[in-house]
Amino acid sequence: MADMGAFREAVIAWVASGPGDRARELATRLPVRAAVLVEGPSDVAAVGALAASRGRNLAAEGVCVLSMGGAMSVGRFARLLGPSGLGLRLTGLCDEAERDYYARGLERANAAQPSAAQPNAPQPHAAQPDPAHQRIFVCAVDLEDELIRALGVTRVEELVRAEGDLRALQTFLRQPAQRGRSSQQQLRRFLGTKKGRKIHYGRVLAEALDPARMPAPLDGLLTSL
Repeated sequence: MADMGAFREAVIAWVASGPGDRARELATRLPVRAAVLVEGPSDVAAVGALAASRGRNLAAEGVCVLSMGGAMSVGRFARLLGPSGLGLRLTGLCDEAERDYYARGLERANAAQPSAAQPNAPQPHAAQPDPAHQRIFVCAVDLEDELIRALGVTRVEELVRAEGDLRALQTFLRQPAQRGRSSQQQLRRFLGTKKGRKIHYGRVLAEALDPARMPAPLDGLLTSL
């Protein structure tokens, strides 16, 4: 039975110059109504967990959270999924440094058929307005930084201990490069030191977060969907 994972795979193959028939078929059959464009798989894991903490199943709602493998791919994804392609409602979650890539990519996709995109365009969260485009939600540094600040350093360290990574963290903190960095910066960098760790902790941190303390860009994203 087809699921949102199959749709993601079909879209990624399409973006890589493969045929688009499978993606079109699944978009209709599932059906898919919206796509959230994020940079990597850790963002997918975190957004899914945060939605679940609010009792929501985005896939069941017809929302696909898509990892693009980097912000520079946003134009290709938006062109195929937006008004000139599948006609999905597009939303982006990105880091501050990647805001311009998202703004340009989504603006160009929207310009292909502006009249079709305008009626359903979601409004941004008040705490994260974006003058370039109304459907981009921006993390001040990145998603992990937002989650660490929301949880607090002590709670994140407790989660690292519970996940069996305390010794690895202690070894990492002894590195000369970590001297002079804040505890929050050290934890953020630690999450990216091993393949798969950011994906794992994207879910762990999101599941541990009190829904009432959800960072503004993530709250805005989920509210907009």
